Amino acid sequence: MNRIDAKFKELRRQGRGALIAFITAGDPSPKLTSEIATVLAKHADILELGIPFSDPIADGPTIQAADDRALSAGTTPETVFKIIKEIRKRSDIPIVVLSYYNIVLKPGVENFMKKLEVAGGDGIIIPDMPLEESKEVLRAAKKHGIDLILLATPTTTPERLRRICRASSGFLYMVSILGVTGARRELSKEVKDLVKKARAASMGRIPIAIGFGISKPRHVREVLKLRADAAIVGSAFVDLIARHKDNKRKMLNELKRFVRSLKAAC
Repeated sequence: MNRIDAKFKELRRQGRGALIAFITAGDPSPKLTSEIATVLAKHADILELGIPFSDPIADGPTIQAADDRALSAGTTPETVFKIIKEIRKRSDIPIVVLSYYNIVLKPGVENFMKKLEVAGGDGIIIPDMPLEESKEVLRAAKKHGIDLILLATPTTTPERLRRICRASSGFLYMVSILGVTGARRELSKEVKDLVKKARAASMGRIPIAIGFGISKPRHVREVLKLRADAAIVGSAFVDLIARHKDNKRKMLNELKRFVRSLKAAC
């Protein structure tokens, strides 16, 4: 049993949902990312690290700007592997990377998965990789003990959703809205039906995590009350980092306060 499976099993015993915290690796600097991750790891259940990319098509302005800052700071996939190793010295939190397909293909799928395993990673999300092109990635991920976490959207058909659930491991990433990432004031009205549809398709085989637009403790509570297993919060963390990027102490204090409030909602 890997770290992701063990975490969901532990939370089920406690009757709690999971908080998955996303940040862009290398924003505002690779060195600070390790400190930020350590603060988040004390309260979040799973950490998601975005590997910065020049054309992040699934992401809104907040994360696009974070990618630009991280790339300007010299962050590469190799840098991200080093960051994961640094986090592993301080925390056993499950770590998932979000990477666009080209980043995985360029060094070779097998090579990428091996490096992720050696660094201490547990899972990977590739938002621009369709199910039909996932065989090589699935094979390499399984070989190296990496969960391949696939995404589904509000337009995913029931039959395709069943196939995605069968292919996924770790958890299913259920996108709550059409469009790109970004904090919203209110949750989509479709979330209830999306959770119901995902649970029917998965038949309890895999945890359901809801992402996109979740930015407040009450959003987390609402998602978990609808029987999702996890809430993913990203842009709200990235916003805080951007706001206080020139004041490390205030940034870390604000992140600590915010992540604690989100976890309390679980």
